[in-house]
Amino acid sequence: QVRLEESGGGLVQAGGSLRLSCAASGRSFNAMAWFRQAPGKEREFLAVINSWGDRSTYADSVKGRFTISRESAKNTVYLQMTSLKSEDTAVYYCAAAPYYSGSRYSNDYPYWGQGTQVTVSS
Repeated sequence: QVRLEESGGGLVQAGGSLRLSCAASGRSFNAMAWFRQAPGKEREFLAVINSWGDRSTYADSVKGRFTISRESAKNTVYLQMTSLKSEDTAVYYCAAAPYYSGSRYSNDYPYWGQGTQVTVSS
């Protein structure tokens, strides 16, 4: 059984930081990504990283503030978020795919976690 489980979400003040984690089980993935979705909005791509951790792609909206990293031996991906803004408030999802392509489209990721809530207060 394939399972992705996010953790690390919570309430933080604007300007603060959070680190999200996602642990995958059931199989290994060459691409692991982060998306987010706010109420009434489409699911938004944030970042993706390959199995070796030497290739990554970021959305322009978070470039310079968010950092994706990966521990391949543990099949775990992280998202370090800094300088958080109220517009970062959303449910954050971990996603995975068998091959890395740098895709920004949710349909290219067949495996998903349940999400973790991040709320940024002003």
